[in-house]
Amino acid sequence: MMTRAFSLGRCFAVVLAMAAASASAEEVHTKAAEPLRISHGSVVTLADYVVTGKLTIFDFYSDYCPPCRALKPRLEDLHHSHPEVALVVVDINRPGVKGIDWKSPVARQHQLESIPHLVVFGPDGKRRDDDESQAIVEKLIGS
Repeated sequence: MMTRAFSLGRCFAVVLAMAAASASAEEVHTKAAEPLRISHGSVVTLADYVVTGKLTIFDFYSDYCPPCRALKPRLEDLHHSHPEVALVVVDINRPGVKGIDWKSPVARQHQLESIPHLVVFGPDGKRRDDDESQAIVEKLIGS
């Protein structure tokens, strides 16, 4: 009977280890062919979407923002032409809201006062400050 209890306990431990490994694997993001589009107005933890080993640019965006639409092709080009860069579009608009949704949970969470607003995480997974983020993106777009 002791052997069976040990086996069940061991089996349970293996299942828990597999579940933990699976949860960790889900947290690792890889760069897709097209930029990832997230949020749709909902609160979002940016660090959950950082692409491991890549410079990850988060573009806070609204379809109702002319400067956002003007910048979009340049950022998408970075995503497509630079293997070390991943773009994640954070749509600040909730479904059905017309105009820039300044009252959306994600806009309030990140205290957005203007868009486009870019946030950059380095390949090390650490967030860069706003000035450094802007300088990094300007340098990439200029190259």
